[in-house]
Order: sequence, then C-alpha cells, then structure tokens
Amino acid sequence: MSGLRAFEATARHLSFTQAATELNLTQGAVSHQIKNLENILRLKLFVRDGNAIRLTEAGQEYLASARAALTEVLVATDRAIDRQRGDVLTIACLGSFAIKALIPNLYDFMRRNPCIGLRTRTLVPRIEMDPQDYDVSIQYGSEGDWPGMVAHKIGGEELFPVCSPKIMTAGKGLVTPKDLTRQTIIRTASPLILRDDWPRWLEKAGAPGLKFSAEITCDLLYPSYQAAIEGLGVAMGRSAVVRGDIASGRLVEPFAVRLPSSLGYYVVTGIERAKLAKVQLFYEWATDRLANAVRMPPPDEAKMHSRPSRP
Repeated sequence: MSGLRAFEATARHLSFTQAATELNLTQGAVSHQIKNLENILRLKLFVRDGNAIRLTEAGQEYLASARAALTEVLVATDRAIDRQRGDVLTIACLGSFAIKALIPNLYDFMRRNPCIGLRTRTLVPRIEMDPQDYDVSIQYGSEGDWPGMVAHKIGGEELFPVCSPKIMTAGKGLVTPKDLTRQTIIRTASPLILRDDWPRWLEKAGAPGLKFSAEITCDLLYPSYQAAIEGLGVAMGRSAVVRGDIASGRLVEPFAVRLPSSLGYYVVTGIERAKLAKVQLFYEWATDRLANAVRMPPPDEAKMHSRPSRP
C-alpha cells in the first residue's frame, strides 16, 4: 500500500519532490517505495525526460488500477470507522441542491444536534452511489424511483424563469413572456441527465416555440444559475434551488407564470439505516426546517405589475 500511495502521488504531480511533500516523506523514501513496487511488478513505471519524469505506457495502464484500489480501500476504511461511530452523519446530496439549499440551512441542524458530526458527499445525476457510502441522501425524482429504500418527499417544485435584477432595468426589461425574444436564454440540459424545461414553460406561458436572441447551454444547474446572477441571460429556475437567491435579491422572477413539476426532492435512506437515531433526527429536521426553507411563496404579482410599462 505504501508503494501504491507513493506511485499515485508521484504520477499525479509528475514529481518525486511534490509527492514526498504531500506524503510527509523524504524524496529518497518515495523513490525507494516506487523502486520496490517496480521490482514486484517487474515493470518500469517512470522514465526521466530531461529534468522531468513521465509515466511509461505500462505506468499509465497501472495508474488507473492503482487509483481504483486506493479509492476502494479508503471507502472501505470510512465504512468500517462509521459503523462504530453513532456521532457522525454522512449526507449524500446533489451538488446544486447542496450549495443552494442544504448547506445554507445546515447550521440549524448543527445547532440543534451539536453532538453529531457531519460528512457530505456529492451525488452525480444518473450515476449510482453505493448506499453503504452514506447514511442519508437528498435525491431528485418521483415516488417509486428508489425501490428497496425509505424515501420521504421534502416538498413539491415549480419551474419559472429567473434573471439578474439588472436585466429588468436594462433597455425595455421584461414585462411579458414575449419580451424574451430580446434576451439571451440560459438552457440547462445534458444527455441522459437534465431535460431542458424551457419548451414546457413557454407552452404554459402561452408562447410556444418562441425564438430567442441568443442561447447559452450549461450541463448542470449551478453554472446556469451563476450565469443568470452575473447577468448573462435568463435561466429556468427550480423553486427549491433558486429561493435563496431570490430572497437575497441576486435573482428576480420576472413573470407570474409557474410550471408545477412532477418531480421533487426526497430524503432517501436504506431500510436498516432509517432506524438509526441520527438518521431519524435528520429526517425530522429535513421535513420541517429544510422543507420550509425551500418552499417558494406565491409570485408577487402586485410587485411585478408595479414595474414601469414600456412606452
């Protein structure tokens, strides 16, 4: 294992010196461990290229297996430690929801449960994470998407356009959905992961097939919303994720048209882990405080109608 760690660190940095610093060893010790590994494998893993080093072809092939083995051992170690500790809660969560909703409210859970330590892990849409790697997760989908698991819905979700306040004050602003023809639209879509919600919202708003001035496409929600905050265009918001940015004034909702979504966010855990006290405490908190924190109030139509109309 020492040889594998030395090899992986050296391959990542392509430097014995930097690998030694990371592992808190001497450069000679790192070189010695890699030499022992090469002797065991009967393969040359590195060659010198002037003052630098590079992986051999065999080294490149071995690196993928070495990283997989190290990761598996680290995960197994975490599992073994966690099983003996009832005071650490591992929460797996989708990245955008974690950044925009979970983490901004997590201090309240910590305040209520000071004896529980927290560990967070990021879920990637459509890529399964072993349920043994977390105690509880927050996932996006519909009831029945997690057979053999315990799932409780945090709340429903609505879809609607959001943009920076400066877009509302620049030029003629946005008064009706048809005004979007003058704007850059930010789409959030990627194959097999995210569906573009703009066509369904436009149909709901009575403007199907509307053409836009320009388009930006992002493969994840968070960069789409950040692009909207920076004033690059108008994004399609999900209520649970954009609520905080609207409350703070970083984003505004230009129209009073919302599309109810058939999907939502769920607290999901394994049947056995659902019995753990720390998981039950998180479930109670999530279905109370977190659910209220992400619930959107109705659109403020009076405020929208008070904006100056176009000449």
